[in-house]
Amino acid sequence: MKAIVNTLLIVATCLLCYFWYMSVQTPIKFDEQRSRREQQVVAHLIQIRNAQVEYKNANGRYASQWDSLLIFLKTAKKKEVMKEGSLTEAQLEAGLTEEKAVKIILSGKEKDIIANGLQNFKRDTIFTPMIDKLYAGVYTAENIDSLIVVPFSNGKQFELEVNNDYKNSSDIKIPLFEARTPYEAYLGDLNHQLLVNIKDEALTLEKYPGLKVGSVEAPNNNAGNWE
Repeated sequence: MKAIVNTLLIVATCLLCYFWYMSVQTPIKFDEQRSRREQQVVAHLIQIRNAQVEYKNANGRYASQWDSLLIFLKTAKKKEVMKEGSLTEAQLEAGLTEEKAVKIILSGKEKDIIANGLQNFKRDTIFTPMIDKLYAGVYTAENIDSLIVVPFSNGKQFELEVNNDYKNSSDIKIPLFEARTPYEAYLGDLNHQLLVNIKDEALTLEKYPGLKVGSVEAPNNNAGNWE
């Protein structure tokens, strides 16, 4: 009987040690997983922000549907001016401007080019595929659709909301957009109680329970809620 009691005590002690260990390690592992996953989720949100900014620059408003944004990324080209050489103080004081210098170069008149000291002044316009410009080495036309998929979510897409008709106090229209994903999307397979805890904490502080970039309620310079 004494041996049985001792054995039970040993088993109980081992169980207590195990539960204590798990009570300490579970939150640590949860935080590690959360940090690792959120790094990837944030990377997607930043890339989405960059795409929306380019879309707005080209169209004057944000894309309200993912399909529109993805088609834009697959087909649009980024216009850039490649610059070689710059105007000296003496040239600027003589009244030469960047615009005038470009016109002289485009005229092809060698006499005028030499007279104005523009032999090494070049301005060339190039057009680069938008995907290459924004995501070189990361996305191509073949895999750009994965941009809008939340990492670790089993295929869930980021939520997209747009307010292209927002007006500020001066009655100036300012297009707004917001891309977001809740904690459940990318942490849903982790400890349920800890997930509930961080969600409740965010709601108590009147914060979005997840990660998001931009805002459709007021201009915030397209900031992310992690910044």
